[in-house]
Amino acid sequence: MLRYLALLLLAPWLLILGWAYFAYPKSLPRTAARRLFDWVALLLAAVAAAMCAAYGFESAPPPQVGAFGRASGAIWQQVLPALLGYGACVAVLAAAMLLRRLLWRRARR
Repeated sequence: MLRYLALLLLAPWLLILGWAYFAYPKSLPRTAARRLFDWVALLLAAVAAAMCAAYGFESAPPPQVGAFGRASGAIWQQVLPALLGYGACVAVLAAAMLLRRLLWRRARR
């Protein structure tokens, strides 16, 4: 569970980003194909965030006993997964937004 703590703390913000992706823009047609595309993009973003967070936790250096005690350096086991998980989620949603804009703008003309 500690492995996904950073992602759990980011979950409210990631949910807001997912909602914003799903709800906007209002100018594109809302077809069943677009809704399916949006759900697949959100699922891929969630999976990418979880996988990158797990990778970040595993690749962060384990805490060593340092000059400031046992806990010095332990923060990176939560910061790195949060950064990687957030970055992966945003990257997938940004790519999906661009692709969605290209696909449904062309279909509208």
